[in-house]
Amino acid sequence: MNTDIRVLEAEPFFTRETPRMPIKFGGVVMGETVLCHVRVLAENRCNQRAEGWGAIFLADFWAWPSKRVPQESRERVMQDMVVECCSRIEKSHPPAHPIELFLNIEPELVPLAEELSRRHGLPEPMPRLAAMVCASPLDAALHDAFGKAAGIDSYEGYGPEHIDHDLSAWLGQEFRGRYMSDFLVPMPAEIDAFHLVGGLDKLTEGEITPYDPDDGLPVSLDQWIRREGLCCLKIKLRGNDMAWDLERFLGVVAVAREEHRKLGIDGLWLTADSNEMCESPEYMVELLRKLEDRYSRAFDSLLYIEQPCERDLQRRMLDVRELAGIKPVIVDEALSSMEDFNLAVELGYSGAALKTCKCQSAELLIAAKAGSLGLALSVQDLANPGIALLQSVGLAGHLRTIRGVESNSRQFFPNSNKPEQALHPGVYKLTGGRIQTHTIRGPGLGFCWDKTNREQTLLRSD
Repeated sequence: MNTDIRVLEAEPFFTRETPRMPIKFGGVVMGETVLCHVRVLAENRCNQRAEGWGAIFLADFWAWPSKRVPQESRERVMQDMVVECCSRIEKSHPPAHPIELFLNIEPELVPLAEELSRRHGLPEPMPRLAAMVCASPLDAALHDAFGKAAGIDSYEGYGPEHIDHDLSAWLGQEFRGRYMSDFLVPMPAEIDAFHLVGGLDKLTEGEITPYDPDDGLPVSLDQWIRREGLCCLKIKLRGNDMAWDLERFLGVVAVAREEHRKLGIDGLWLTADSNEMCESPEYMVELLRKLEDRYSRAFDSLLYIEQPCERDLQRRMLDVRELAGIKPVIVDEALSSMEDFNLAVELGYSGAALKTCKCQSAELLIAAKAGSLGLALSVQDLANPGIALLQSVGLAGHLRTIRGVESNSRQFFPNSNKPEQALHPGVYKLTGGRIQTHTIRGPGLGFCWDKTNREQTLLRSD
C-alpha cells in the first residue's frame, strides 16, 4: 500500500515523573516513575515523511513486580530495552503498515528481554509483559507517523484501503474478509472517565492532613466529585481482607451517593480491582454476595471485576466461571499475548482490559478477537499522562467498551500533563464526569504534538 511506512529514525527520551500523592496497586505503592517518549521519522511509499510520537510509563512496579531484582535494575534494563527496540526498527524492515511492523518485531521481544537481563546479570529475566511495555511507545509512534504521513486520522487507516492483509493473516480463517476497521466505531464527542479510588486515597475532606498536597487540586473523593461531577469510579481493594474490602466499597459508595444527592446527579457506575491479590476467585464470590446482601443498590452499580488472582494463568488454571456468573470478570495483568487471551477465555473470563502500554497493535487484534466472540472490553491507562492518556482515550473512543476509559494522571501526575493540557483541556479536566474528545482527531493519533513545547523539554532533559 502507498501508505505503508518505513522507519528512518527512532529515538527514545526518558524523564522521571513524581506523583503528587502515592498510588497503591495491590501490595505496591507507585512512586517516582520513568516516563518514556519515542520519536520516529517515517516515510511512506509516496515519499511523504512525518514524525510520530508515543509515550508510556516504564511501570516496572506493575509489569515486572519482583522480589529478586531491585527496582533500579529493572528500570535500567527496561530503558535499555526501549533503546534496543528503536535501534532494531531502523534496520532492514521494508515498508509496511504499523500493525505489520509491530508483528515483525514482536517475536524478537522476549529473546531480547532475556538477553538484556543476562547482560545485566539479573537473577531472573524481564517478563513478556514488561517487554511489551518497553515496545509500546515505539509502536504508538509508528501509528502516529503512519497517519500523519498519509494526512489521515490513524484510525481511518485500519481498513482494506490502507492494509494489505485482512485479519485472517493473524487471527485465522474465520476472519477472512474482515479488517480491523470492522470492529471500530466513530469517536464520540465525549467519553465517561473512570476515577481511581486507590487504597491510600482519602474519601472525605475530614481525612485530609497537613501532609497531603496543597496545590489547588482536590485530595479527597468528595472534593473530586464536587469539582468534576464524577459518575464512574474504580475502587482498589486489598483482595485478602474481606472486612476491609467490604467496608471500603460501601464507604466509597456512601460518599459518592451523598455528593451526587447534593449535586443532583443520578447514576453511579463502579468497577473493582484487587490487583491479583485474591488467593482464589472464591474470595471475590464471597465478597460480592456479602455486598449484595448489605447494599443491593451498590451491587447493581458494579459493572465488572478486574482480574482477581495471580497473573500466571497456567500455574493453577483457576476457573472464574462462578464469579463471571455473578459479574463480568476482566483479564488484565495476565494478558500480554493472544495465547494469554485464548487461555483466559478457556478459564471463563468475560473479556479483556486493554492498555496501550501493551502496544496498540496487539490490543487492536485482541479487540477484534474479543469482538468476534461477543466478549467485553475495557480500556485502562495505568496513570499514564500526556500523549499516553490521549492515546488511551482515542483507543477507548473507537471501541465498543463496557463503559468509558480510565483517567488517573489528572489525579496523580497533573504536572506531567501540562504541555498537552493547554491543547486538550477537556481531556485533563472532566465536565460532568466525562472527557471531551473533539481535540483528539487526526492527522495521526491526534496529539497535536507540534503545537506543544514538549519536545524542547525532552531535549533539555536528555
